[in-house]
Amino acid sequence: MTNEEGRFSLVGIKPGNYQLEFSFSGFRKQTQPFFVGSHSEFLEIPPVELEQIKEEKETKIDEVTITASKKNELSSQLDKKTYSLADNISQSGGSVLQSMQNLPGITVQDNKVQLRGNDKVTVLIDGKQTAMTGFGSQSGLDNIPSSAIDKIEIINNPSSKYDANGNAGIINIIMKKNKQNGWNGKIGFTYGTGSYWVRKENLPTIRPQYTVTPKINPSVSLNYRKDKVNIFMQADNLYTETLNKNEFVTRTYDDGTIINSQLKRNRNTNYLTTKAGVDWNIDAQNTLTVSGLYGSEKIIDRGDQPFFNGDLSQRLRLWQFLEDELKTTVMGTASYQHKFKEAGHVLNVGFNYTFHREDEKYFYDNYLPASTGTDAFKLLSDEQVYDFNVDYIKPLKYGRIETGIKLRNRSIPTNMNFIPGANSVLDVNAGGWATYKELIPAVYGNYVFENEKWEAELGVRLEYVKVQYDVNPNHPTYKSDSYNYTQPFPNLRLAYKLNDHNKLSIFYNRRVDRPNEVDIRIFPKYDDAEIIKVGNPGLRPQFTNSIEMGHKYNWNNGYLYSALYHRFADGTISRISSTVPGSTLIYAVFQNAGKSYNSGLEMIWNQKISKLYSFNVNGNIYRNQIKAFIVENLYPQPNIFSANRQTAVSGNIKLNNIFKFSNGFDAQLTAVYLAPDIIPQGRIGSRFSMDMGVKKSVQNGKGEIFLNAADLLNTMVIKKKIQGNGFAYTSDDYYETQVIRLGYSYKF
Repeated sequence: MTNEEGRFSLVGIKPGNYQLEFSFSGFRKQTQPFFVGSHSEFLEIPPVELEQIKEEKETKIDEVTITASKKNELSSQLDKKTYSLADNISQSGGSVLQSMQNLPGITVQDNKVQLRGNDKVTVLIDGKQTAMTGFGSQSGLDNIPSSAIDKIEIINNPSSKYDANGNAGIINIIMKKNKQNGWNGKIGFTYGTGSYWVRKENLPTIRPQYTVTPKINPSVSLNYRKDKVNIFMQADNLYTETLNKNEFVTRTYDDGTIINSQLKRNRNTNYLTTKAGVDWNIDAQNTLTVSGLYGSEKIIDRGDQPFFNGDLSQRLRLWQFLEDELKTTVMGTASYQHKFKEAGHVLNVGFNYTFHREDEKYFYDNYLPASTGTDAFKLLSDEQVYDFNVDYIKPLKYGRIETGIKLRNRSIPTNMNFIPGANSVLDVNAGGWATYKELIPAVYGNYVFENEKWEAELGVRLEYVKVQYDVNPNHPTYKSDSYNYTQPFPNLRLAYKLNDHNKLSIFYNRRVDRPNEVDIRIFPKYDDAEIIKVGNPGLRPQFTNSIEMGHKYNWNNGYLYSALYHRFADGTISRISSTVPGSTLIYAVFQNAGKSYNSGLEMIWNQKISKLYSFNVNGNIYRNQIKAFIVENLYPQPNIFSANRQTAVSGNIKLNNIFKFSNGFDAQLTAVYLAPDIIPQGRIGSRFSMDMGVKKSVQNGKGEIFLNAADLLNTMVIKKKIQGNGFAYTSDDYYETQVIRLGYSYKF
């Protein structure tokens, strides 16, 4: 049937080759071949003119017939990979970061996700950058409840329609949203515990480590849809007690001094997220969506850090601290979509406002052999971001055109108030205020083409970036600084289908990693008493070019994807640790460390063995290299640091086993091995963990019960070796990794 304008619309057509047959009473029948690909949801067929048969006078419609010649049951998209968190049984009920670490292609290090060994990843929520996950650099993923998430998209080679930030790629977190008619929803509750025993005993004279730590996660989602209106709401609360850090460090200095220490951090966290909104289908061609998101993250850290001499016979110092931090996020979003007469021909207009407050208080007690000191500081930061975008999509017979503009205005005023007590060790002159301002207008164009044999995507994004960082004029080290640039960021994807089972592809893109505000923040951070972290206002963006060649071979019950990739970056952003004469303190300052290279081979094998069992194996082997460089750290006083070229071959392998038993039982067993790798100024040791989970469908499919265990064998330990000018240190972090959870959910 046609619409009121005489247009035919055919939906649910699987990728493949078809014959379109047009016949109309009184006209000659006409056929034409037509290809339906997998990269464009809508295709526009130009008007078809039929030749009239003079002797025929009847004018009724006969039929339109589509005959499929071939079909491909498996998705052949190579630009992104999509995973449902409902299938990730072994990490249900935890944070989104914990859920990600079992997905193919993702590893986790220092509470950050990595793609192919690189943590320069941009994390989106529903396709947008947010303060919850970081504007540019990722943050907060270890506290966002996974119960709020529907699925996760991994995009290794983003097109020009995405922001250019993040050279390793993009992870898009898609939150749950239901559009069924009437009232419907889901409730859930998860309880878990971790740190069942002490893996390594404390150094003497400090407070106990957390053990048998509770994790509580209630969640609810509601949806009401009637006529033209859809109202939705999602709320999740994740409360955890965690042995967040338990790092044993040995520092050795060139003069023979040896210092042993332990940094133990017991953490209480409560993370509440709520999202609500309304979709209004004004008419068949116009839709307006208005939504809001509120997030509150409360963190209480109680830490101990004792320092001993080489043989542990004398305590040199005890540093105890209390951190009280509250992060509040408020987002408001309005989006309008206009559908033109042709299917898939749309105009999207969006506005997004974000407010993010960081309210942080630290209290310290510094116990020395001959004295005791007390210190405190308070930091307040209010971030405001305004985003406006217009996106236009025009389907073509063999693809589509995408174009759009985006404008971002971002400001972050920050105040640091150092409150020195008796025998203070704080650098009180390094406090005060600083304001970060960012303006980014951008325009992009993207063309997608697909026929029976070839796929192509060509685009470019043009960004102008202006960053101004104003600092307290009385700061003893740093002054106000700024930079700006206008740069193109092209992308190319070209694929050739050898046959129904084999596809070759090549990718190229250019991306940037801009320093985030915390990377240039001028205030020293004392969460480690003798490794002081501070930003650098002179830090500049890191530009990266990436190329990749891929091959996908698929068969009835599985596929094998292989990719060779190479990245080369200029102005590599890295944290450099150094000392100053007359002090054993280590100062870790962000710097541009010159050129770096990352080359590797990634393979994903997905196989269904039977109705009972399937598996996927993800392997990645890569070579990282950082060329020799020399930098000058200005804080607390100018000092030169140099490093020779560092090279390492590393990798990881992940085996994910999935079992589907009868009577609604499913199970998952995942094993992950991470090989030794280079980190700034040193190396990180190998790591291994195993996760397991089972779930059972109950109440006629409306309910679900699950039980899982993360790091089942309690084997995950982070071991590092760092070499600096005048010192070296080794560390072993026995932080909490083993957690067992039991959960229940019910759909209605």
